[in-house]
Amino acid sequence: MKNFIPVLKRTQLFSGVGTEETESMLSCLNARLCVYQKGEYVIRQGEHLNEIIVLLEGNLHIQNDDYWGNRSILSHITPGEMYGESYVSPESGTVINDVVATEKSTVIFFNVTRILTTCSSACRFHQKVMQNMFFAISEKNRNLVQKLGHMSKRSTREKLVSYLSEQAGRQNNSHFTIPFNRQQLADFLSVDRSAMSNELCKMRDEGLIEFNKNSFILLDNLRNSTPSTV
Repeated sequence: MKNFIPVLKRTQLFSGVGTEETESMLSCLNARLCVYQKGEYVIRQGEHLNEIIVLLEGNLHIQNDDYWGNRSILSHITPGEMYGESYVSPESGTVINDVVATEKSTVIFFNVTRILTTCSSACRFHQKVMQNMFFAISEKNRNLVQKLGHMSKRSTREKLVSYLSEQAGRQNNSHFTIPFNRQQLADFLSVDRSAMSNELCKMRDEGLIEFNKNSFILLDNLRNSTPSTV
């Protein structure tokens, strides 16, 4: 586990915490390390969660399948991000979504009670970790608002333009990659994959975008385009 301390120091949860302090807090927070293969469930819907997770390497999807097997991807987790803080309240109930590894992923679990309760050894940086968790929750709320903004658009094109524009702004470049393949992007935006693929091709033919797999380039013509009604 000590091999991942440099990675942990770059995470939002341990931002501002030194190497020695991070190492000592692994025991303080009752940390445990798990490795998941592609397709394995890290957390399942319906579980009671008393830990938060931090992704050290790999990629995770937060997803939900309805009774008929239709899948929606609510979000994704990249290295350094955490999940589970929304369930720290005793009244929060069971987990409402699945967390699944989309590639080989290494995850570290931290006991929630240990984070929220000052330890007997009075770690100097314990309060810093609690503060960082609060900031992370705020960031996730902002991301949720952004997704709701994408979902509020009426047409498939408007949803694509909203999402791709947000990604370009986030990465500060008109040439960027997204963390989804075509089916995953359709699930994330809650649109039909075929309709979305057709719309992407139309946008490319109109000189609005260029793309190759999950790599996109937004062209200047997109600024003056008329939204499709699809």
